[in-house]
Amino acid sequence: MEHTLTALGAEETFSACEKLWKTPDARRLVSQMFDKAWTEFRHRVMMLDDDPTGVQTVHDIHVATTWDEAALQREMADERRLFFVLTNSRSFSSEKTAEVHREIALNAVKAAKGQPLMIISRGDSTLRGHYPLETRILRETLEEAGEGPFSGEVLCPFFREGGRFTLNGVHYVQEGGMLTPAAQTEFARDKTFGYGHSHLAEYIEEKSQGEILAGDVIVITLGEIRSLDVDAIVRRLEEAEGFRYIVSDALEEADVQVLAVALMRLMARGRRYLIRSAAAVPKVFGNVSSRPLLSRKEMVEADSASGGLVLVGSHVKKTTDQLNCLRESDKDLEWIEFSVARWAEEGGLAAETRRVVARAEDAMRTGRTAVVYTSRQLVAPEGATAEALLAISVRISGALTDVVGTLSLRPRFLIAKGGITSSDVGTRALRVKRALVLGQAQPGIPVWQTGEESLFPGLSYIIFPGNVGGVNTLRAIVEALA
Repeated sequence: MEHTLTALGAEETFSACEKLWKTPDARRLVSQMFDKAWTEFRHRVMMLDDDPTGVQTVHDIHVATTWDEAALQREMADERRLFFVLTNSRSFSSEKTAEVHREIALNAVKAAKGQPLMIISRGDSTLRGHYPLETRILRETLEEAGEGPFSGEVLCPFFREGGRFTLNGVHYVQEGGMLTPAAQTEFARDKTFGYGHSHLAEYIEEKSQGEILAGDVIVITLGEIRSLDVDAIVRRLEEAEGFRYIVSDALEEADVQVLAVALMRLMARGRRYLIRSAAAVPKVFGNVSSRPLLSRKEMVEADSASGGLVLVGSHVKKTTDQLNCLRESDKDLEWIEFSVARWAEEGGLAAETRRVVARAEDAMRTGRTAVVYTSRQLVAPEGATAEALLAISVRISGALTDVVGTLSLRPRFLIAKGGITSSDVGTRALRVKRALVLGQAQPGIPVWQTGEESLFPGLSYIIFPGNVGGVNTLRAIVEALA
């Protein structure tokens, strides 16, 4: 574990870093450089999302939940150059993750038919997930298929809306007024994807089990980025021999744009790069504009007499705090606890699903909003392996998801909280094959419009990550929609 890194005062850090810009017109210059690079960039951008929350920064972009050749061809033929493919791989075993990424890579090569294609692997902004497995499988498969060689891989987990920042190679999570090194947060203690290093180069060494040495990782610092000497960054990357891992500082979107300009120039010269990122990077490479938060009218079916449904699977502390805050609301809510302990009983989870559905539908028929939440204790049998714990979580998530999948009543709106939960609700319960991202209900909280093939066509489906938002964010959304 790291012992030398301490939390930083957020306001003081941002103020100090602001001075690194060499000119007051820096952001305007960045925008001009990016616009020029973008017009010369011919790649389609395929974003592989390990849960549905990667669309936290975009709008009017499609998400495919299947990845056969025909589905990928459809997305590559769309006028939009960015599209998402939801893999939900964070809920997979390592073996299944590898299998799925090989399949996607091979189908992508066939579907592209010679079009230049850039692949970004979207992972959790707090560094949890199958990394570097996913990008390693993509690289190996693509190179075997003749789509290579790759010059490097970039790790950039910056995500401003969620309070995730990287400075001097160290990844921080904003907690109140402090920036806490990521390895010192609850996310690093994840029983499946835990880690002990906040410096991204050391994180890569740890996650690769020493195969990739921290000293071999190239760190692009905020000072380099804000000097706006893109040519110097390009030369530094160009001179690196063989395949190299690269990490980049970022405190705001303009920092990612500078990095993108350097990478787009290199790709124009024939170099290939894979990227592992959080939700900020695809917005930049897709050149997606910013838009205001969605209004109530854009998310609620005004002519519906039914109540809404809130489904909460995430068990991180932030989610529990948000649930407790929602309990203080004066809205007419029906609180229904889903007992996760029943996973150990024969048929226990199926029976629990039936019980919860009956109560939720009774509430929704009277126009009330049902709040279904898993019991807050984490199921962790003594001595269970990380893979076994993940399997138990998947079983529980499947039973919770069936609450939506077996509804006979269309909800006025639907909120699902938690990465695995929201993915299962979208793909298994709602049976969405292709969704349109409308925008965000609150910063970092995306909204899908479900496709015609789905259980409830045209429904506004609000995907609420477990680790995003303030203590009152869930309450604010529910009160606005209920």
